[in-house]
Amino acid sequence: MLRKNWYTSNRIAFALVFFFYTNSFPQTHRTATATAQVTVTDPMSSSSDIVSALLKHGLSEQQAYQNLAELTGTIGGRLSGSPQAAKAVKWGEALMKKLGFQNVRLQHVMVPHWVRGKVEKAWIVGRKGRKNIPLAMCALGGSIATPKKGITAEVIEVHSLAEAKALGSEAKGKIIFFNRPMDPTLISTFAAYGRAVDQRGGGASAAASVGGVGALIRSMTLVVDDVPHTGVMYYQDSIPKVPTAALSTVAANRLSEELKRNPHLRVHFALDCKTLPDVQSANVIGELAGTEFPNEVVVMGGHLDSWDKGKGAHDDGAGVTQSIEALRLIKELGLKPKRTIRVVLFMNEENGSRGGEGYAAQLPSKEKAVAAIESDAGGFDPRTFGVSADSSVFQKIASWASLLEPTDICSMRRGGGGEDISYLKDKGAALIGLVPSNQRYFDFHHSDKDVLANVNSRELELGAIAMASLAYFISEEGL
Repeated sequence: MLRKNWYTSNRIAFALVFFFYTNSFPQTHRTATATAQVTVTDPMSSSSDIVSALLKHGLSEQQAYQNLAELTGTIGGRLSGSPQAAKAVKWGEALMKKLGFQNVRLQHVMVPHWVRGKVEKAWIVGRKGRKNIPLAMCALGGSIATPKKGITAEVIEVHSLAEAKALGSEAKGKIIFFNRPMDPTLISTFAAYGRAVDQRGGGASAAASVGGVGALIRSMTLVVDDVPHTGVMYYQDSIPKVPTAALSTVAANRLSEELKRNPHLRVHFALDCKTLPDVQSANVIGELAGTEFPNEVVVMGGHLDSWDKGKGAHDDGAGVTQSIEALRLIKELGLKPKRTIRVVLFMNEENGSRGGEGYAAQLPSKEKAVAAIESDAGGFDPRTFGVSADSSVFQKIASWASLLEPTDICSMRRGGGGEDISYLKDKGAALIGLVPSNQRYFDFHHSDKDVLANVNSRELELGAIAMASLAYFISEEGL
C-alpha cells in the first residue's frame, strides 16, 4: 500500500526517473565520467535525479566488483595480525589516495594475532578390523592447540550449553559434541544463526566446566556439505581451556549417526593453532569534507579483516568495496556534500572489534557523529536498511525509502547497524545497516566458499549505490 501511494502521488517524477534510468546508460568508462550530470529542479525530482545518476554511473562501471577482485585475488583472507591484513591496510590506503579522497590516513589499533597452523585433522576411530572414518573440520578462531599427538576420547552429543553443563561427572575425559543445527524454518538466516551460534562461542568453556577435554561444534550453516565453517570462540578465565573445532555439517551428521550405533565410539582430533602477542594494525580512513558543516560526519564502512578460510569476499570484502565505491560515485558525480562523508575500513571485527572500538574512542571532541552506515551482511541484492535511532530520526530516514526503490531498497526497518559502528551509539549517531537478501549468506560465511565467484557484480554495485544515496541525503539534510 505504501508503494502504491507513493507511485500515485509522484507518477510524474517517477516517469522522469524511469526515462532517465532506462535511456541513458553510457557505453564506456570515459563516456560515463563525462556525461554523469545531476539536474536540480524541485527537491523531489532533484533527489530522484541523483539516485538515477548514481545508478547510471555505478552500473555502467561496476567498480566495486573490480576492487573486490583485486582485494581477494592479490591478498585473499585477511585475519587480524596476519601479513595479509597488513597488506590489506596498504591496499585500502593506496586505493583511497588513487581515487582522490581527502584526508586519507591510518588510525592505528592493536589487534589480536591468532594463527591457524597446519594441522587440522579428525576421524572416528575404527573398531577392530575397521578403518577410521575421516571428519572434515577446522579450528575455531582463538582455540588452543591439542597436545602434539592429538586427543582421542569418547564423545557425548549435546544440543545446548545447558545440556552440556548438566552432564556432570559423565563428561569427564570426554569430547563434547555440540550438534544443534541452525533452524531452517526461520525466514531470516541471521535469526537462525543467532539462535545457534552460542554453542560455537561458549562450547569450549561449557565442555571444560564439567571435565571435558575438547569440544566439536556443528558448523554454522544451513547447507549440508563437507565444508567446515570457522568463527570466533571464547574462553572464560576461570575455566580451563580446551581445544575446539568446527565439523562440517556432513561430518556432524555422520558422527551423530555413528553415535546412535555405538554410544562409546571414540574420536581423534589434532590442531596446532596458537595465539601470538598482539600486533599493531590500523583502520583506513578517507573522506569528502563537508562544504557547510565539515565537523558533522556521516560514516560508511565495512571491516577490512576476514577469516583465513576462503578469501573474505562476502565477509566483508563486499562491505569494504561498497563503501569505497559509494564515496567514489559521489565524488565523480561532482556532488558537494554539506556534511563530511567518511569511509572507514575497520580492522579486527571478526575476533576482537578493536577497530570499531578504537575509532569511536579516538573521535575528536569537535566532531559530531551524525550517522554511521555499515555493510557487513554480504554483497547480495539490497533489500532494506535497518535503522537504530529515535522515532523522529527513524521517520526522517524512512521518508527516503521511496527514492531508493530503483536500487531495490523497498523500505526501512527499525533496528540495525553493525558491530563496528555500534560503538558510535554513545556518540549520538544513528546506526544504519545495509540489509541485503540473506538466504545464501551462511552458505559461504567463514568458509573456503567465501570467494569472488560467489559474488554477483550487479548486486554488489546496487548495494554501493544505495549506500551512496542514503549517505548523501543525510549529508544534505542532516538528522
